[in-house]
Amino acid sequence: MGKGYAEGSAVEERQAALERGDDLSRQLESGRAAVYGSTDDDPETHFIGWRDEIDPDALFASGSAYGLQVVRRK
Repeated sequence: MGKGYAEGSAVEERQAALERGDDLSRQLESGRAAVYGSTDDDPETHFIGWRDEIDPDALFASGSAYGLQVVRRK
């Protein structure tokens, strides 16, 4: 029987990182969250603003922007 998904090298690396004391969640959260999306004025995906300054859910609900993505930037 083959290995299950949770028995692969990713799990082994995660366990080794925990034993070393690495904080992998902190690495994922580093940087500032940027909001990208499209507007009627500019249908190409572009930088709209910083996540801590704007609410992407409110923008989408108002119809001001669509195709929104939140991306971490250092």
